[in-house]
Amino acid sequence: VQLVESGGGLVQAGGTLKLSCATSGSIASIDVTGWYRQAPGKQREKVAVITRGGNTMYQESGGRFIISRDDAKNTVDLQMNNLKPADTAVYYCVATTGIGRDPVDYWGQGTQVTVSS
Repeated sequence: VQLVESGGGLVQAGGTLKLSCATSGSIASIDVTGWYRQAPGKQREKVAVITRGGNTMYQESGGRFIISRDDAKNTVDLQMNNLKPADTAVYYCVATTGIGRDPVDYWGQGTQVTVSS
């Protein structure tokens, strides 16, 4: 599985960005897809994940981020609203297959998100 992220960039605090992750194969065969981020000097952390069945889980409550997947387009998107400088990080798309059997994680190269104050 190959993943390619897009949509990162520079935005002012309070602004919005939409990240998109394109998968090389059928996303319907992937158990879980999601987004992680890593800020300078910090560990990589989960932002949001979505299962093949459409269940979503978010690291942060409040509804600023919305994850969605489009099985027809083989993409996973992350809509980010009301961005804060603390959201500045490299955002990575991840796909997990084989859950419950032999799980394997696939990672994209990452896309930079910078939020200015």
